[in-house]
Amino acid sequence: MQATDTNNMKELVQSKWNKRPLIISGPCSAETEAQVLETAQRLANTGKVDLLRAGIWKPRTRPGSFEGIGTKGLPWMQQAKRVTGLPVTVEVATGKQVEDALHFDVDVLWIGARTTVNPFSVQEVADALRGVDVPVLIKNPINPDLELWTGAVERVAKAGIKQIGLIHRGFSAYGNTEYRNAPMWHLAIEMKRRNPGLMMINDPSHICGRRDILMEVAQKAIDLDFDGLIIESHIDPDNAWSDAKQQITPEKLAEMLSEIVWRKEDSNSEEFHAALEKLRQQINHLDDELMQILGQRMKIAEKIGEYKKNNNITILQTNRWNEILERAFKKGDKLNLSKEFITKYFDAVHMESINHQNKIMNA
Repeated sequence: MQATDTNNMKELVQSKWNKRPLIISGPCSAETEAQVLETAQRLANTGKVDLLRAGIWKPRTRPGSFEGIGTKGLPWMQQAKRVTGLPVTVEVATGKQVEDALHFDVDVLWIGARTTVNPFSVQEVADALRGVDVPVLIKNPINPDLELWTGAVERVAKAGIKQIGLIHRGFSAYGNTEYRNAPMWHLAIEMKRRNPGLMMINDPSHICGRRDILMEVAQKAIDLDFDGLIIESHIDPDNAWSDAKQQITPEKLAEMLSEIVWRKEDSNSEEFHAALEKLRQQINHLDDELMQILGQRMKIAEKIGEYKKNNNITILQTNRWNEILERAFKKGDKLNLSKEFITKYFDAVHMESINHQNKIMNA
């Protein structure tokens, strides 16, 4: 690339980085030059994609799986950029991969979930980024740990990277059956709350693990004011060399993006704000009442703790806990509350009650 072209591309990357919603798409893995170029061209033809992605190095759970084409795929990404005029992004997990990606003019890098989980690996990537002006996206770690995610952001920021974004791709969870990676939306929302200045995009492909529910998850992310989406796309999804079930064709991607309801965070309507403020005040009053009721509940829990202590009874009584849950499920069904919500709520309340009783028992 000539200097002028390089400057123009940097300006384009900056423009795309600031765009909302930001849409990133491409195959899970770069397989062949023809596959990469055809996918890139068809994605560009949709007019809906801002950055092209492809996995060059693929960390797999078990050896023997396709682990990516490697560095030889980077010139294919270069060519895809020349043909389409779109910036490109790849995942990096080692210092050498950072160097190779930058050598082949990759515009945006991302750190994957399997790397974010390991501070040593993140630090190696961060060290390789020192002195480099390139945007970096950081996926949440595989396990539900916001401190690891935050730590990765801090390490990359300390390396001097100014443009950092977050990718929510779901978390590993025991017993999870509906999703490949449980979304645990509350964790992504909390990370967004802690880092209001950082872009947060959603990765429905890795959350879902299957294409039939991509739209549902993508819409929820947009409803929650995420800044964009990264979705895997392949010219022949069923025969993809990796993650075939979660990829869609470029044309299907365009159709899905057209069907999403793109909501805005705010409105200029005074009537809207007045109505919303009234409802928020109602929520505030109800929250105040809930806090008072919970406070009263804890006082009763303390009295129960005193009674158990005086009669040498254990704090935890499983039968009573099951009785509380069953009663709550029946009540919640009438109030249209999900069992998942009820379980999480009572788990939190129950642990707080146990903590209160434990203080009394050990006083």
